[in-house]
Amino acid sequence: MEFFKENVLLIGLALGSGIMLLLPSFKKGAGGVPNLGTTEAISLINRNNALVLDVRDDAEFASGHIVDAKHIPLAKLAERLNELNKYKDKPILVNCQRGMRSAKACDILRKAEFKQVNNLQGGLDAWIAAKLPVVKA
Repeated sequence: MEFFKENVLLIGLALGSGIMLLLPSFKKGAGGVPNLGTTEAISLINRNNALVLDVRDDAEFASGHIVDAKHIPLAKLAERLNELNKYKDKPILVNCQRGMRSAKACDILRKAEFKQVNNLQGGLDAWIAAKLPVVKA
């Protein structure tokens, strides 16, 4: 007990450091969907032929999007799920502008029993910041 009293600051620091180290492993999006950085997203697209699903509105999509992205605005996703049925067991990378709407879209997809759903962490903003290519409609 004496040890704990004398080293309370060091014990607190050790616990805090441990929590910070474990935090990334707990970092999941909505519904337990992985948040992928841009490097992981590129690997998923190139190695696993993942579908890129853009859930931004029409104007945002037209201003620039990831190459070959399928566009279904978040507001219409639930009613247009049948368009994605062939991807139920295939990898899907969902993106929006910053990552918030895509997290909601991932939740909708997981509830509809899509198996390999991934969220682009930081959205298209992160994609552009990484100097990755976008196309304009």
